[in-house]
Amino acid sequence: MPNPLAFFAPAAAAPPIDDPARTDTLYRRYRFQVMMAITLGYGLSYTGRLAIGVVKKPLIDGGVFTAADLGLIGSALFYSYAIGKLFNGFLADHANARRFIAAGFIGSALCNLGMGFSTSVVAAAVFWGLNGWFQSFGAPACVVAMTSWFSNRERGRYYGIWSTAHSIGEGLNFLMTGAIVAVFGWSMGYHAPAAICALAGVWMLFWVKDAPTSYGLPPVADYRDDHWQNPDAAKAEAPLLATQLSILRIPAVWILALASAMTYVTRYAINSWGVLYLQEARGYGLPAAGSLLFASTLAGIGGAVAFGYISDKFFAARRPPANLIFGLVELAGLGLIFFGPQNHLVLVAGMVLFGLGMTGLVTSVGGLFATDICPKRVVGAAMGLIGVFSYLGAAVQEQVSGILIDRGTTMVAGVRHYDFGPAIAFWIGASVVSLVLASSLWRVKLRD
Repeated sequence: MPNPLAFFAPAAAAPPIDDPARTDTLYRRYRFQVMMAITLGYGLSYTGRLAIGVVKKPLIDGGVFTAADLGLIGSALFYSYAIGKLFNGFLADHANARRFIAAGFIGSALCNLGMGFSTSVVAAAVFWGLNGWFQSFGAPACVVAMTSWFSNRERGRYYGIWSTAHSIGEGLNFLMTGAIVAVFGWSMGYHAPAAICALAGVWMLFWVKDAPTSYGLPPVADYRDDHWQNPDAAKAEAPLLATQLSILRIPAVWILALASAMTYVTRYAINSWGVLYLQEARGYGLPAAGSLLFASTLAGIGGAVAFGYISDKFFAARRPPANLIFGLVELAGLGLIFFGPQNHLVLVAGMVLFGLGMTGLVTSVGGLFATDICPKRVVGAAMGLIGVFSYLGAAVQEQVSGILIDRGTTMVAGVRHYDFGPAIAFWIGASVVSLVLASSLWRVKLRD
């Protein structure tokens, strides 16, 4: 019997290319293709996990699901994504990156296709939960591909470029999916991302490359002459598993994990419920609401870049002072969004401030800070631990927000009225807790 897992096996090494000019040409071409594919392709696939935030009002107004139902369905993705990100992260280290990524994107496309036909809570929760599992293939495999083609001292800036994929996906979802749903109905809000994910998966098969050795090229560390200063030092260290487990004894890691969980509560509250809030509480149409959230995602690109620059340049790579600044900016944005005057420009300003502050915090507590306080050889395990807490926070948010919004919904003369007050208190409260936790690690020890 053929082994289906053989499809994901890494490609065998090809005979080495002896021509330096040919080596250089191929490296330049493939590095460009890999970076383009994992950034734009991952950004496109991101639409496949966010569509539910755009279709909530049509589903509620059509009597298909209640807000509580949608909270339950939405949380299924976050729970499966949290577990899958850790599990599939380990698998990605042993797989053919381009096939692994492509399989995840195509699997997500099929799940979105099924969601467009699902009017049962159970069926929708199953499809959306499976979607979270397939979506969790993407990030670990993209990082594996990046690590194969970009060396130690250049990887940071390329990781920053790849991180913009999140904002690209969010922006496309709010603009494109929102416009499609406004014209064609909620089913197309899933079917359009399904088509995009399928095309992205096919693109990955052609543009993402396996390890350089599979093309007869030297490892990237040799090509860039970028080895660690003491490559034999790791041999004297503790076994890898023991070092991975050692991070559990670092109190700052647990504080950081809780801070990230609280940050993700607010991040995904706005992503998941922001469109509904703008439609019902502020009177915007679906395309206009999507445009406002698109402004937040554009600001988020600047926030990610600015956080790294400010914390490195002005605070000597110390993250807590920058956490405090960006956390206050985020809270200022939330204040304008929910309590500012009924003025469009004020609301735009609030969205921009929220995007700047939130994405800066996500950059720090969602990954960067973990690499500072844990041994560098096990940052993967640290990222996995932080990731589990982050998406468990997002999952709990989805359920709690759905229940709070549903309880605050009343029907008057056949018209549905919403009280977002309790949900807003929950979201802002989570941001305050995340700010306190993220800023409390003022004197934490940084590790090589």
